[in-house]
Amino acid sequence: MYKVFVNEKKLTLSKYPEDIEKKLRYEGFATLEIAVDLLQNTSCPELNVYSENLAELWEDFTHLFTVVESAGGIVSNQNNEILFISRLGRWDLPKGKIEKGESLEQAAVREVQEETGLEELILEDFINNTFHIYTERNGDRILKITYWFKMSYVGNKQPVPQTEEGITAVDWKSNPRIQQEVFPSTFHNIKLILDEVWEKNL
Repeated sequence: MYKVFVNEKKLTLSKYPEDIEKKLRYEGFATLEIAVDLLQNTSCPELNVYSENLAELWEDFTHLFTVVESAGGIVSNQNNEILFISRLGRWDLPKGKIEKGESLEQAAVREVQEETGLEELILEDFINNTFHIYTERNGDRILKITYWFKMSYVGNKQPVPQTEEGITAVDWKSNPRIQQEVFPSTFHNIKLILDEVWEKNL
């Protein structure tokens, strides 16, 4: 199953129909175009496209977009707090595009270092991918795939925001502060990946 966010609305691609109101059996590219259009241009809150051949469905879906890959980190400190960045008024996790010749792991560590100024990082587990769709100013439709890694910070420096990338703050947040401060002002993908970390007890 794949969960892709379109304007913060969830498009689920699955093998079997999900238990939600709006679902479409996959019958070719037109089904996917209709699904994306409904989420982008109507009040439809979520939608499910299903096909028994999920691999084919996903492959066809990716062909509708320019795929951009990025990597990022869920970074914990010795107090079991998680590192967040603030950009454009929203809390987010540090991440960025993978550069040519980089591995996923190298890109994730580099992006955390650049966006937060912290270098004493220990790379741990790969968590999962998240997916979202957006449209560039030139009209290109982008499917962004982000690969998330669990990391630990073992230093004692204060994080510093990468202001040239529009980051205005970097902060360690405890679980209660994540619930109170981050979740009301973040993206669905960030909630998804954090829930996965907590479920796995990582």
